[in-house]
Amino acid sequence: MAGDLPGMKGVDGTAFEAFSMRELSAQTFDEGLREAGDGLAVVFFWGVDCFNCEVAKKTMLAQREAIDALGLRWYHANVYADMALARRFALHGVPTFFFFHAGKKLGRATGWHGLPQFRLAVAAARDKIAAAGSKTGLQKGS
Repeated sequence: MAGDLPGMKGVDGTAFEAFSMRELSAQTFDEGLREAGDGLAVVFFWGVDCFNCEVAKKTMLAQREAIDALGLRWYHANVYADMALARRFALHGVPTFFFFHAGKKLGRATGWHGLPQFRLAVAAARDKIAAAGSKTGLQKGS
């Protein structure tokens, strides 16, 4: 398959490459998220042979400019191969997207319900960042 991930025959990694998604595991998760710095990070939890995960990847690729415009730092994790992550985040299905800022979990979007719903989830995560900043007296640009 075009875009196969190394060591995972049949897994199309085109979306992971297109959005510069860094692969995370239970061992690298926290350290990997630290690399996002002050950016809004999203982790795409997926699984091999997950039909809905493949639909999400293909739909995201078809709307690449709109997804890029969201300004996210992307990560991905195959939770079928890393059950420790699935347990840590109490996943009952994939695809699931978790949003993080400065290492803190802000929320999740379970399933891919299209770009409008994903934008709403991103906006909700950004609202939480703004609310946390106003509680500490921090403002943009300070």
